[in-house]
Amino acid sequence: MDSTTSREPLPARVPVRADARFMRQRLSRLIAFGFGTGLSPVAPGTVGTLWAWLAFVVLDRWLDPAGWTLLIVAGLFVGAWACGKTGRDLDKPDHGAMVWDEIVAFWIVLLFVPGSFGAQFGAFVAFRFFDIVKPPPIRYFDARLKNGFGVMFDDLLAAFYTLLLAALWYR
Repeated sequence: MDSTTSREPLPARVPVRADARFMRQRLSRLIAFGFGTGLSPVAPGTVGTLWAWLAFVVLDRWLDPAGWTLLIVAGLFVGAWACGKTGRDLDKPDHGAMVWDEIVAFWIVLLFVPGSFGAQFGAFVAFRFFDIVKPPPIRYFDARLKNGFGVMFDDLLAAFYTLLLAALWYR
């Protein structure tokens, strides 16, 4: 057999482990993992969303709506970059530890719902429901957009559904 026609199988790529050491190696990973909240062994998306809520309550003391808008827009662009890069590093475009998408999307929700605990809690439950269940067209885009923008986009749709439900509720 000719050596030019025989091909040896390529070595299998060792899966990268999404852990604290991996996260600390790059700023993109720290952001994508929601500063570590995505490393929660139980419901990382929910933990990331809870962190978003806490961060919102703290930052809202200093940010007006214009400041929030700037932070959210920057967060969307930085998140698309960070989640895209981290997804490539993990060889999994939308790894469960990447929760920056939940964080920014939930900030959008909190910016528009009333500031009472009950309203924010209701928004939290609705947002997590839409993010987990992924009703149409969220599931469609989640399955097809496998890049940093796609990671962010499906959560933006979950935020839209949450705000739509809140608007109907308060109407």
